[in-house]
Amino acid sequence: MLAWLRNLTRRSSKLALSAPRLLRGRYDAAVTNPDNRQHWANADGLSANAANSPDVRRTLRNRARYEVANNSYAKGIVLTLANDVVGTGPRLQLLTDDADANRRIEREFALWSQSIRLAEKLRTLRMACAADGEAFAILVNNEELPGAIKLDLRLVEADQVTTPDLSFLSRNPAIDGIVFDRAGNPVEFHVLRNHPGELRGANRLDYERIPAESVVHLFRCDRPDQRRGVPEITPALPLFAMLRDYSLATLDAAKAAAYFSGILYTDAPPSGEADAVEPLDPIELDRNMLLTMPGGWKMSQLHAEHPSGTYADFKREILNEIARCLNMPFNVAAANSSGYNYASGRLDHQTQ
Repeated sequence: MLAWLRNLTRRSSKLALSAPRLLRGRYDAAVTNPDNRQHWANADGLSANAANSPDVRRTLRNRARYEVANNSYAKGIVLTLANDVVGTGPRLQLLTDDADANRRIEREFALWSQSIRLAEKLRTLRMACAADGEAFAILVNNEELPGAIKLDLRLVEADQVTTPDLSFLSRNPAIDGIVFDRAGNPVEFHVLRNHPGELRGANRLDYERIPAESVVHLFRCDRPDQRRGVPEITPALPLFAMLRDYSLATLDAAKAAAYFSGILYTDAPPSGEADAVEPLDPIELDRNMLLTMPGGWKMSQLHAEHPSGTYADFKREILNEIARCLNMPFNVAAANSSGYNYASGRLDHQTQ
């Protein structure tokens, strides 16, 4: 009997060791509680193209363009990005065995680039990618060019690439102006003949169907199967607004502190005796003059407190965060390397 119990115990121990164990774990970021419910309220499971719907992209484009047009830092960052990427424009270098042919072709390419203002158009395309989210260039034949090469680039804004014919979208695999084949390759682009924001009374439903091989579409693809782009400065748009609001608030506080202003107050109790004074009645003061107060009243100068001491630190941190979404160092975004030595400042500029 004792031997049987021993065998049974050994067998039960082996079964317990061989039985699968259930591990219980979770991601803290996947837990929704009252503390983080509001923070994750806008998280959704939309696809890349559904999240970047025409209405969403239009709103982001308008706000990004407004910020670039009215915020000097936003404008400077976009200009610096375009200038660093494009510079003076591309140059052709041929290394064939025929040195004379190399020189002739390189010279013709330089003349053609200058005639169509290639560098200027490429900088415009890069700025459009940052502020509009995408840029389009159509390869056209321009007979007015002086040289033998008549190829030219016609730039169009992202607003013009759309399909106004809704029935076409229901019959074809298209996403807001771009038609794709079964393999997902772009086949043609629909480009409005007139910008939808034009004030003149043009036909806004008239569009061209341009083959894909004649269109250059530039945008940053952040998600698989994404077909249209959003402004690269989208994460920084709220930060630009904060920077401008904080600057205006600091200026208002500094102006209030610089002005000579005061307030009348009395130490008399509510039932005490004091001369009647009109509430909010302004008193004009002359320079180097003494002032007499009504009976029972005193005057005290206002001391406006303003965060001028923390303004520089706030500005630096907010600009550093703004530039991060563009992979741009702070001193490049701020155009200020005063806090760097030569090696550090030069290193940050070399990474662009």
